[in-house]
Parts: sequence; C-alpha cells; structure tokens
Amino acid sequence: MNILNKLVNNSLRSISLGTYEISCDLAKSTIDINKKIKNNKHASIIAEIKFSSPSEGKIRKRLDPTEIAQYMINGGAVGLSVLTQPYFFNGSPQIFMSIRKKFDIPMVMKDIIIDKIQIDAANKIGADYILLIKSLFDLGYMKELDEIIEYSHKFGIKVILETHKKKEFIDSLKTEADIIGINNRNLNTLKVDIHTTKKLLKNYNKSKIVVSESGIDKQDDIQFLRSCGADLFLIGTSIMKHDNIQQCVKKFVNSI
Repeated sequence: MNILNKLVNNSLRSISLGTYEISCDLAKSTIDINKKIKNNKHASIIAEIKFSSPSEGKIRKRLDPTEIAQYMINGGAVGLSVLTQPYFFNGSPQIFMSIRKKFDIPMVMKDIIIDKIQIDAANKIGADYILLIKSLFDLGYMKELDEIIEYSHKFGIKVILETHKKKEFIDSLKTEADIIGINNRNLNTLKVDIHTTKKLLKNYNKSKIVVSESGIDKQDDIQFLRSCGADLFLIGTSIMKHDNIQQCVKKFVNSI
C-alpha cells in the first residue's frame, strides 16, 4: 500500500472515531492574507505546526502549541498551518482550536480531506483555509472538486488546492481555488525536489497566488523558489526542528 492510500485510510479511521465531531463555533481571522502577501517586502511565510510526519517520524516533542504559534508570529509568519490529523502527524482539531482562540492570524487546517464532515469541522474550529489535494480527486478518492470548493466557500473558507504534476497544476488554475499549492514532495514516494516548483511554474501566466510547499530548508531555497514565481512559502519540518523557532522563521522571512 502506497503512502497516499495510507493517508486516506488514516482519514477514514479518524472520521469513524469522531475526530471531526466538533461542538465549538470559533470565529475566523479578521486579517486578509492576500493583502499581507501583496504588501510584504519580505518573504511571505506560512509556518506549519506539526509534531510528526510520514517522512520524518517524530519531529519535535509535543509542547504547548500556543507557545510555538507565538514564536512563529513573532518571527513574522503571515499565517499558520496546523495539522489536525492524528495519525502520522500527531495533530488534532483541539491543537488548532487552542491556537485559534488565542491569535487573530490566518490559519490553514492541514489534513487529508476526503469528506465534507472535515470541512464542517474546519468551519467550526475557525479555519480560514483548508488544503485539498488535487490527486485525490483525479484518483477517485474524492468526487466533484468544484462542488467541494463551492461547499467550502459557502462557509467563508478559502481553498489551497495542492498539486504535484504539471497537468494537476494546469487543471487547478481552471477552478475557483483561492491559492494553488505546489508540493515539492511526491506523496507516493515521499521524495522531495524543490525543482518541482520550477517545472510547474514554467511559462505560467500569473492568475492565482502560488504557495510552494515541502523541502524548504534554507534561505537560498526561498530565493530560488521566489525566482521561479512562487508568492508564498509553507514551511514546517525545518522550523519545527529548530532550537529557536522564532529566529528560524525570522531568517526565512528575511530571505527576501
């Protein structure tokens, strides 16, 4: 069974165990991330809070997520991505909610979304964005991409539509997704190549905000990806591994 199948099965398991049955009704951020990106003279970073991953295993000891969020915000992140998937990622909606209650910053609910019940949960926990994976629709794990995007928008939730292949990227530009993601990691093999962003953005006539994800470890990576045409950078592992999270985020922000 490949990694993508395992990720989908983990989401099915989480749904069956009631992970996304949420009773809260938290407000979304009042901040428009698009304006922050447009007016930012430095690199626009979405810093990701995750304690484990399929490729790295345990990344960091589980600490108070609100402290981590504060360090990331102090470092200059324009937004936060928070894992809500328990399996492989050691995340939960509760972690997301603890941060949402304390900070008015744009937040992405990061999960392997395969069912509307997860979008309902995103609305209740105050998510500004969700991440949808284009290949899950192409492979038949999910149906009706346009309908799912419309369903999210109904709640005021914006959509990051993640791609890895050129055709996925081209097709995604035709949707109502708010941001197009380029994952430099192949979810079937977990191999990373930041040149994936360069390949997909070749001859791209800018029409949507593009976020480059995975494999961003140093300032040179930000400068390279920016030169390829990426507007936004989602960074998780290298920040979460760092002894000084605030300083690490600041370093990436000041790459440009």
